Amino acid sequence: MAEPFYITTAISYPNGKPHIGHAYEAIAADVIARFKRAEGFDVRFQTGTDEHGLKMAQKARELGVTPAQLSQEMSQHFIDMCDRLNVSYDVFLRTTEPRHHASTQELWRRMEANGDLYLDRYEGWYSVRDEAYYDESELVAGEGGEKLSPQGTPVEWTVEESWFFRLSAYQDKLLALYRDHPEFLQPDSRRNEIMRFVEGGLRDLSVSRTSFDWGIKVPGAENHVMYVWVDALTNYITGLGFPEETEEFRKWWPADLHLIGKDIVRFHAVYWPAFLMSAGLPVPRQVFGHGFLLNRGQKESKSLGNVTDPIELSERFGVDTLRYFLLREVAFGQDGSYSPEAIVTRANAELANSFGNLAQRTLSMIFKNLDGELRATEPAAVDSELEALVRSNIGSMRASFGHLAFSDGLENWMRAVFACNQYVDEQAPWTLRKTDPERMAAVLLTLFRCVRDLAIAVRPVVPMAIDRLLDQMGVAADERDFAALENAAWFADLVASGFRVAQPVGVFPRLEMPAEDA
Repeated sequence: MAEPFYITTAISYPNGKPHIGHAYEAIAADVIARFKRAEGFDVRFQTGTDEHGLKMAQKARELGVTPAQLSQEMSQHFIDMCDRLNVSYDVFLRTTEPRHHASTQELWRRMEANGDLYLDRYEGWYSVRDEAYYDESELVAGEGGEKLSPQGTPVEWTVEESWFFRLSAYQDKLLALYRDHPEFLQPDSRRNEIMRFVEGGLRDLSVSRTSFDWGIKVPGAENHVMYVWVDALTNYITGLGFPEETEEFRKWWPADLHLIGKDIVRFHAVYWPAFLMSAGLPVPRQVFGHGFLLNRGQKESKSLGNVTDPIELSERFGVDTLRYFLLREVAFGQDGSYSPEAIVTRANAELANSFGNLAQRTLSMIFKNLDGELRATEPAAVDSELEALVRSNIGSMRASFGHLAFSDGLENWMRAVFACNQYVDEQAPWTLRKTDPERMAAVLLTLFRCVRDLAIAVRPVVPMAIDRLLDQMGVAADERDFAALENAAWFADLVASGFRVAQPVGVFPRLEMPAEDA
């Protein structure tokens, strides 16, 4: 039976349309999900939208609609984005669903039964934009001397009756979690930052509001709605059927990976495990906080007028191209930058000119010079060396992907592609056609096997283009995972089937710089 692997994204706050940061996280999570499926895991991939809270209520009022209407409209944009970007989620969960209300209220009851909730009065700083409470010591001064959150967002002094969660009681348990399970929070820089925060002392957390009603009601205190982060974080278990702790729930929980942005690490690595400990539930195995994606080195904002629509970007450059660029260009976990010029340069150099050209030349020469026929040949030492090098680099790529080091993994993949192109130049099959046709056939069929292996390796990143290529190569749909790379008989089986290569169609065309960016 395949080993289960449960991955989630942070659920998106739909008070505006998706931006490139949402797309980056969804694509990265999808690549991990596809990679794990190719590795033979039984994968469950969940994403969704976080639709409650004061920000949504205020935005709806501003637009003259109800929060429910705004949620319905805006959530569809996130579903459309995932579908457009070929994000293979299994569950898209909306926090307005009735099952999520039941799940969150049960989590609350369990925390209350554990003695970790009490009623008091909240006085302090609150950022509506972050949906977060901040201590005075955490605030920074704005350009005009105004108080801002550590994220640079406005804060307001809030006074209201509130339920509190005894977060302070979990300080030692959280520090033990980080110490005994360093893999729980990655990369290391995030773990070090959170450990310093927790070591500085934890204050009890306000977990309900009475100043608005767009949220999940507190059981037994209907004039309170839960703090949006209690509600949002619970989505990860709602999708598994909680509070019913069925065999299905036990199969998938704890989650193997929560993939999130670095700005919400505190909620996932401090509040969430504390809530789960209080409720008697296991904590997730890993939280990974990736970096920000910058537009030409700048953070996107409406005021700068540089907010990018990821769907529009994918239409200009292609979905697979965008997916490849984001995983190749940015060292995952760190901040990275993108621009139209960078996308075109990277895509042309690596996808079109290097791998795309390699595949196209190989299939074209087999079609023209061998009448598309595949056959057994006697490999020379240089042929076997190339195939061994390709397999070795794919092994390194898989190891890097297993550690979420996508850029490093794709660098290993590209080294193998470069080696294949160097082999083509050195072996010169166009010359061998006249001088040694049998040797030419051996070279072309060595390349055929290498292209197939390279295609399967990069398929989690660029699935649509690779499936079109593998279709042209006669590789069966169920022979495109990493187990297929271990099947030494695949080529002999393909030869025996009588498959012939037809006139190939390129799958990675060269890009031109859009006129508005040239």
